[in-house]
Amino acid sequence: MKILVTNDDGIDSPGLWAVAEKLRKVGEVVVVAPQSEQSGVGTSVNLRRAVKVFPQARGSGIYATDGTPVDCVIIAFRALFPGEIDLVVSGINKGPNIGYDVFISGTVAGALVGSFHGVPSFAVSVDAFEGSDFEAAAKLAALLADRVKKGDLPRETLLNINLPNLPLEEIRGIEVTKLGKQSHGGEIKKVLSGESEGYIILKDKVIGEAGLGSDAWAVEQKKISITPLLQNPRSGKSSHSLQELARAVFTELVNSPITR
Repeated sequence: MKILVTNDDGIDSPGLWAVAEKLRKVGEVVVVAPQSEQSGVGTSVNLRRAVKVFPQARGSGIYATDGTPVDCVIIAFRALFPGEIDLVVSGINKGPNIGYDVFISGTVAGALVGSFHGVPSFAVSVDAFEGSDFEAAAKLAALLADRVKKGDLPRETLLNINLPNLPLEEIRGIEVTKLGKQSHGGEIKKVLSGESEGYIILKDKVIGEAGLGSDAWAVEQKKISITPLLQNPRSGKSSHSLQELARAVFTELVNSPITR
C-alpha cells in the first residue's frame, strides 16, 4: 500500500514526520507538502501559475512545493504518483481543526482532495499550537491505515480526526462525532501603521459552544474525536460500523505492536 502524506504546516513540520515514521510500518510512504506554512488556505488551488516541485534530500518520494496543500495532493495524484496512491493522510496539524473551521483548514482540504481521487483520506490534528504531543496521533493514524490495508474502511472514507494534547495513557477513549458549531476568528486586533490600518484575526480565539456529541466536546472530555465528512446521510449502517471500529482501534492503540 502506498500512502501519501501532506499537511499545511510545511515540509519541516515535526507533525508531518512523526506520522510518516509510524505509517512506514504499514506501507510505502511518499510525502508531498508545502515548502512553507499554508494554514487557513482551505481548498485554495493555483490555477494561473506553475507550482514548483522540489525533490528533498530526505529520500526518494519526498517533495516540497511552493503551492497549497490542495496543489500538493493534485500534483501527487496526477503527476508524481499517478495510479499508485491508496491512502492520503494530512497532518499532523498543530492546533485543532474542529467545527466550522474544517471549511478553511488546509489540513482538511488536503484530505478532501484525496477523497475526490477515490481513496480513503484522513485529516489529523492535535489540540495545541505550541508544545504539541504528536505520538498518540501518529500511532492512531498508523492503526487506521492498517485498517484501510485490511479493507475494513471503504474507499469513500473521509475522516477528520482531532486529539487532545495528552500522552496516550491520559486519553480516555474515542468518540465518533459531528461537527461542532465553533469557529476561530472570534476576535481581531487592529494594527496601525502610519495613515493606514489593518486587522489581525486571532486564531486562538474561539466562538461557539462545544455541543454534546461534537468534535470540540469530545476533545474537551480528553477523548479522540473522529468526524466522518461527506458521509451519506441515509447510511446509518456506515456510522454504526465506524463506532464499532473506533472502540476496537482504541484498544489497539494501547496494545498493538504498530504503536510501539
